[in-house]
Amino acid sequence: MAKKVFQYRGKTIEELQALSLQEFMELLPARQRRSLKRGFTDPQKSLLKQIRAGDANIKTHCRDLIILPEMMGKKILVFRGNAFEPVTIEEEMIGHFIGEFVPTRKNVQHSAPGIGATKSSSSLSVK
Repeated sequence: MAKKVFQYRGKTIEELQALSLQEFMELLPARQRRSLKRGFTDPQKSLLKQIRAGDANIKTHCRDLIILPEMMGKKILVFRGNAFEPVTIEEEMIGHFIGEFVPTRKNVQHSAPGIGATKSSSSLSVK
């Protein structure tokens, strides 16, 4: 079987990379299109500048940048609130916000109830 070629809205990665930003915006959903239409913020501009320069160790707090085709294959460290998490940009991520791939909250893992939490917990031995 032949490997399935990734396409975004009927266009391959090479075709997407050849498009201008205005043409790429036409393919995006409304929320992302509106965000790009308003222009990049200063932190987004500096992050794009680092990506285009080909820097190896890119750290950012900018979670609201839309993943563009030119970012393919780059590794970016995105801040999650207490640490930087590495994100490698893949084909399926195009058109999404960069922060979607770095969760900021942990799953809650409950254990036994604490002392005084229930009426019966006062009779438990504390060791």
